[in-house]
Amino acid sequence: MRKSWMIIVSCVLATSLMTGSAFAASKNGNGAGKKEEAAGGKKVDITVEADAEASVTSATYGNHGHNGYKGLLNAIENVKDKPAGAVIADLLLTKYDTHLTAEMKAELEVIVEKDVALSAVADILVESGSVSDAVYVQQDAVRANVKNLDSYKKLGKLYEKIGKKGAKLYVNGEEPEFQIAPFFRDGTTLVPFRAIAEALKATVVWNKDEHSITVTRDGITVKLFIDSKTAYVNGEQVTLQVPATAVKGNTVIPVRFVSEALKATVKFEAETQSVVIYEE
Repeated sequence: MRKSWMIIVSCVLATSLMTGSAFAASKNGNGAGKKEEAAGGKKVDITVEADAEASVTSATYGNHGHNGYKGLLNAIENVKDKPAGAVIADLLLTKYDTHLTAEMKAELEVIVEKDVALSAVADILVESGSVSDAVYVQQDAVRANVKNLDSYKKLGKLYEKIGKKGAKLYVNGEEPEFQIAPFFRDGTTLVPFRAIAEALKATVVWNKDEHSITVTRDGITVKLFIDSKTAYVNGEQVTLQVPATAVKGNTVIPVRFVSEALKATVKFEAETQSVVIYEE
């Protein structure tokens, strides 16, 4: 699937930026192309020698060997303030790393962060009608920066486009597999306890006689009882807003309480009903 969306993006970039590359070449007819912009409070200045044969198409498909990257450097001048600019910068940093100087790499890194570039690719794919491929790319964007709530929001909206609705849960950028989907009760998100424990790499013990669940990780022990608002963290009693309970043969637990007790960060993106958990 990754190959599929990369091919689509390459074609889109080749078509949409060919004009920009030609313009850059004519603009810099003195034999040099120069890029200068303010990004992130820094001055970006990328200077390269013009190559009459280099273009976005040649850069994408490699028709001109190591000189192909110069077409991308020229083209980025005309799309630096658009999503495609971030995409091109990411391509330069990944595909043509060996042809860039340390200074050029630093300047390009000012223009783009990986999650931003991937989100830009997802935008291009949506515009071209490839929503399913956009989902895969946006999932990569989420994993690239697990703290960026905007990435989760965009992914949630893409899911809605393909018919995937309801509460969503992410742990360190990944989506745990559930026998039953996460759901809300009295403002609390409940999820199957084994799925969240495994995602956080915690040890789980089920006590049938007590109807209790004990979750342990890194010296922290959390104990909950089915249908009881009383829980314990390292032996200290805590009162829950919503207790652990059984639903369709699955034991579900309040995910925020357990995650925060295990020292993970929990965020909620309301628009797409996304519960985001990550470790600092």
